[in-house]
Amino acid sequence: MELEVDRERCIGAGMCVLTEPAVFDQDADDGLVVLLEVTPTPDHEAGVREAAKVCPSGAIRAG
Repeated sequence: MELEVDRERCIGAGMCVLTEPAVFDQDADDGLVVLLEVTPTPDHEAGVREAAKVCPSGAIRAG
């Protein structure tokens, strides 16, 4: 799985962290997405896809 996050697009809603906390976090300074795992394990793929779906700004791309 390829995973990309666009911090320029991120609005800090935190839906990704709520959906898949093993892969996503939020920066303590600005609240924007931080990618913890560039290549998520198969166990996290469904959660990553869901996080991309629920991201209100479209800042996550999973493929």
